[in-house]
Amino acid sequence: MIFDCSTIVSYISQYMTLKPGDVIFTGTPSGVILGYKEQEQQWLKAGDEIVVTIENIGSLRNVLK
Repeated sequence: MIFDCSTIVSYISQYMTLKPGDVIFTGTPSGVILGYKEQEQQWLKAGDEIVVTIENIGSLRNVLK
């Protein structure tokens, strides 16, 4: 990760009050796009579908426009 979790929580806390149960998506711990050579980077584009799933709760699907 580019920033560790405590840094992220500290930064977000400057702008909003975090409450028990709040979820902070931190991205991929390894393999973030900026860690790849430019010609190997694959950015999201229109039509790509993003799915976030939480076990026993369900999935949220979004298609980029």
